[in-house]
Amino acid sequence: MEQTSRTRRVLKETLLWLFIINLGIAFGAGLYEGRVVVPGWSGTSPSLWPNTGILFWAYVTTVPLTLLTIANAVAAWTTKGPRRRWYIVAVTLIIIERAVTFSYFIPTMIGLMDSNSLSQGEIDRVLSQWEALNYGRHLLNLAGWLAALKVLTR
Repeated sequence: MEQTSRTRRVLKETLLWLFIINLGIAFGAGLYEGRVVVPGWSGTSPSLWPNTGILFWAYVTTVPLTLLTIANAVAAWTTKGPRRRWYIVAVTLIIIERAVTFSYFIPTMIGLMDSNSLSQGEIDRVLSQWEALNYGRHLLNLAGWLAALKVLTR
């Protein structure tokens, strides 16, 4: 019984650390993408944009962060004591961020990259909207990351 309890604690701690590390990577990479990469695309045909999305994001943040969020949701829900509240806050914020990412950001960017029928003005308008809304996604990511770090202090 004691061994099972210890194993669960170690598993939860490992999941939390992996969550925190991946959130840090996602936040930094998201800032880089939003401040350096995407602004350079304005006024440029999507056929000239570098296609790093699938090669990078799917393996670094999209799949790993989503799986870690699900695993940490279970861990947070089953956590007792002072850590639970911050853990649930962190996971909830990232669940919202993941939902927005999958429902708007990924489909919109894929649509832009495959847009042969849109005018350059329309592409720039959608891209500008994507960039503006991306600040909200950064805030969700940062808040979730900070809440997850707060769990460690409990």
